[in-house]
Amino acid sequence: MIHHTGRVEVICGSMFCGKTEELIRRVRRATIARQEVQVFKPTIDNRYGTDHVSSHSGQNIEAVCVESSQAILALLHPKTTVIAVDEAQFFDIGLLNIVEMMAERGLRVIVAGLDLDFRAEPFGPMPQLMCLAEEVTKLHAICVVCGEAACRTQRLVNGQPAHYDDPIILVGAHEAYEARCRTHHLVP
Repeated sequence: MIHHTGRVEVICGSMFCGKTEELIRRVRRATIARQEVQVFKPTIDNRYGTDHVSSHSGQNIEAVCVESSQAILALLHPKTTVIAVDEAQFFDIGLLNIVEMMAERGLRVIVAGLDLDFRAEPFGPMPQLMCLAEEVTKLHAICVVCGEAACRTQRLVNGQPAHYDDPIILVGAHEAYEARCRTHHLVP
């Protein structure tokens, strides 16, 4: 199926809110509709392997690891109509132009990533992608402290909140991060 107009869909939120599950759901639906789909992820995210995108709950779908956003264009098949990009926050700012270019070619582009880093500051190209998108879906996890909706990602070092000056990027899962609400998110 060829789309008449391209579009950008962004799925964002904290860790453990279901961003990758939602991306996988949309990709599977596109596949059922017999659309040609390609899924990409950054090479830095090797938590669950390099040849697929995986959610924390164990769902997965085949994907291609790329070093940079430019590699997405180089690997794009001519018949592809739907592009999915997971962990978009780890990509370079060039992802903005690539996403725009693909949407202007009539492709449906689905992007998932953290909107905020562990400091609760905008993360990588995500804020600009959210502005460019026709659709933004912000998901929430559950705060591990109080059970309310969580919109932040708490990084832990030896069980304590990471300090503001700690490195921004540290790939991890439950061993290094928790979902927290605004009240219980701490950055000393």
